[in-house]
Amino acid sequence: MKEISLSQVKDDLSKYLRLAEKENIVITRHGKPAGVLMGFESEDEWFDYRLEHDPRFLQRVEKARRSLRAGRGVTLEDSEKSP
Repeated sequence: MKEISLSQVKDDLSKYLRLAEKENIVITRHGKPAGVLMGFESEDEWFDYRLEHDPRFLQRVEKARRSLRAGRGVTLEDSEKSP
């Protein structure tokens, strides 16, 4: 992970957005971490990020896991065995 000062990022944001597609960049203010610049190489990566951080989606996943642990539902393995 690279560290770049805020003043550098402000001077050339598009350059750092391109770099952020490959690795996250820590933005510093007065030498201290102030934020992270994260880029996405594709719209699919952006979609995945949004899903991974959407509380409603995460709640549905957890609800489904609880249901499976309680013996309700069908596992992926079982669904592949069905004719």
